[in-house]
Amino acid sequence: MADFGGDLELEDFRAEARAWLEANFPASLAGKGLAALTDALVDSPEFSAWKKAIGEKGWATPTWPTQYGGGGLPPAQARVLTQEMARIGAFNPLMFGMGITMIGPTILDYGTEAQKQTHIPRIVRGEVRWCVGYSEPNAGSDLASLQTRAVDAGDHWVINGQKTWTSGAQWSDWCGMLVRTDPSARKHDGISFMLVDMHQPGIETRPIALIAGASPFCETFITDAVAPKDALLGQLNVGWTVGKRLLQHERASQTGAMGGGGRTVPLHEVARKYVAVDAHGRIEDQDLRTRLVRHQMDARAHALTLVRAAAEAKEANGATNAASVLKNSATHVAQTRAELTLEIMGAQGLGWAGEDFNREELETVRGWLSGKAMSIYGGSAEVQNNIISKRILGLPDTTHSS
Repeated sequence: MADFGGDLELEDFRAEARAWLEANFPASLAGKGLAALTDALVDSPEFSAWKKAIGEKGWATPTWPTQYGGGGLPPAQARVLTQEMARIGAFNPLMFGMGITMIGPTILDYGTEAQKQTHIPRIVRGEVRWCVGYSEPNAGSDLASLQTRAVDAGDHWVINGQKTWTSGAQWSDWCGMLVRTDPSARKHDGISFMLVDMHQPGIETRPIALIAGASPFCETFITDAVAPKDALLGQLNVGWTVGKRLLQHERASQTGAMGGGGRTVPLHEVARKYVAVDAHGRIEDQDLRTRLVRHQMDARAHALTLVRAAAEAKEANGATNAASVLKNSATHVAQTRAELTLEIMGAQGLGWAGEDFNREELETVRGWLSGKAMSIYGGSAEVQNNIISKRILGLPDTTHSS
């Protein structure tokens, strides 16, 4: 589909998107957002109906090719769709998985036509859940030291090893896994990327309990698991390249570039419920006012940079180094908002349970705690700073004192 050149055409699409959303998005889900999802909500008829509707429409993956079930929208229309979803508090129900944020885009980049036909339509419709098997107990930031082995057994692969911090593994149907296929090669050169079925006896997942109460992370134990020969994504022993591309997609999803959904209540509106205001309705605490404004400026600058980075990526036919900048920027914006919200709510923002706290207050402390992980997952802030310093600023790998 060709991109639209004028505002009039975009407004026509806005009217179309608004009408479709009003007809298909359940009002009871408005404002929930991904952070508010619970097992009960995900299992509800309203959530299931919304996931089915947006999946069949292709708008959960609005810019993906129509031949695989995507929306086929140009970026300008996709942005309008995101705006209209935010206007009514709608959210993308597939964004909480890794199918559309990481695995799907990587299959579109490197997959054979058969792999695309097999996996992409089911990802678009939300029929399967994916996880990513990267980190290991002795291969975290130094991921290339991974030791999970895939051995060629003739007509299939046999996989043995252990992964950790495997987000959502306990709920997943498939895993995009980095494995070592040539132990004799240099560590970056002997790695391959496999698409592995999680529903087999050789795979065991054990959730890791977190301080926030939820357990999205797992240890994953792989014992003589099998994968067909066509499970290989990309070329044999060139999985490090595929893996890096997936991380670019992951970081893009963590910056807000892909949209998430849910309506974010402005912090000054939250503040008016909990802190003193003057006769003009302004927050009395001048220091708090100043920090709220600074946060709003940071959030706005981040949003504008997202648009610029998307345009640059389109011109470069792929993700650019800006994704590393935006990942840290998104982390800063999100964590600052969480800290300010907790400060504004005071003791009401520290409740863990009980009738003295409403749902928003109970979610605040859990969101604040779970948001600490943003500094680590998808590549730690320090790793991103190294990437920025070397690839963008051109600084040397090491510095030496004179």
